[in-house]
Amino acid sequence: MEGQEARTAGQFTNEEWLEGLRGPGRDEAIANLRRILMRGLRYGLADRPEVDEAAREDFVQEAVLKILASLDSFRGESRFTTWAQKTAVRVALTELRRLRWRDVSLDDVTRFPDADFIPRSLADASAGPEQKTVQNALLEILRRLVSDELTDKQRQAVTAVYFHGMPIEEVARRMGTNRNGLYKLLHDARQRIKKAMIAQGLSEKSILDAFDS
Repeated sequence: MEGQEARTAGQFTNEEWLEGLRGPGRDEAIANLRRILMRGLRYGLADRPEVDEAAREDFVQEAVLKILASLDSFRGESRFTTWAQKTAVRVALTELRRLRWRDVSLDDVTRFPDADFIPRSLADASAGPEQKTVQNALLEILRRLVSDELTDKQRQAVTAVYFHGMPIEEVARRMGTNRNGLYKLLHDARQRIKKAMIAQGLSEKSILDAFDS
């Protein structure tokens, strides 16, 4: 990245960023990138008082590693710094979601009937009494089917992800699998529930609504 004395890092072109992060001046380019990402996270996480400077440093460090590993996927459709900052924000939010569940056991999360999940489509605050009755009936059916129709692992995965909103990565880690393995488990569980709901005469829309969370 030649000419840095005359320009700030934010003024480098996409090509200069890629060249800098891949070339002999890599350390300097990384330092420039870190400064930009840190400024971006200070602004982007300003409404998160629990995030201190040390946490932001950790987020930036992880984001830099992801960015360096993903340089070949950058297509130049936006400014490089915009793409990099979006990566940093995703890293930060993912880590914050993980930390939220750090001290919560999977057994506690997946215990029935304590789960308080209500899909967005079944939690319409403007619904009238008749509609709420239908929504509550569907929710009870869904809870019963999850309890009765699924294997223990499927029930654990569905309850953690859909009923409590635990991040996919965290559920996969705790269940000793990866994202693809968990997606397969959730897919099979949804198919079982779909089959059972159809057998009870429920519509395709009701089935989709049940998992619109």
